[in-house]
Amino acid sequence: MDVTRMREVCSAFPGAWPDDPWGHDHPVFKVGPADRGKIFASLAADSVGVKAAANREVADEWLVRYPDDASVMAYIGRSGWNDLKLDGAIPDDELVEAVEESYRLVVSRLPKRDRPEGWER
Repeated sequence: MDVTRMREVCSAFPGAWPDDPWGHDHPVFKVGPADRGKIFASLAADSVGVKAAANREVADEWLVRYPDDASVMAYIGRSGWNDLKLDGAIPDDELVEAVEESYRLVVSRLPKRDRPEGWER
């Protein structure tokens, strides 16, 4: 998986849109209204940051399965966020599933009025 393909994956979700809130040319993908959208994926040159689980204990399963290619995200890792390498041992279909799960977790926490139509996959 490369970053271009991952951008396509992230953009394909209902209501998803890219943003660059920190101006460092590593986009995040948000869902929800423009004034209060929530991040579900954060792209870097060689990884994607995702909400891997609702809590740290479950998110740690990624670290056990892929110790060289999954890591706890700085600052927000305690909330279940992980960085997953795009070009490592994690299969592409699992990377896509991880982004899908992150999207699902984030959208499910949005107020019902802010959830995009057709978001449940």
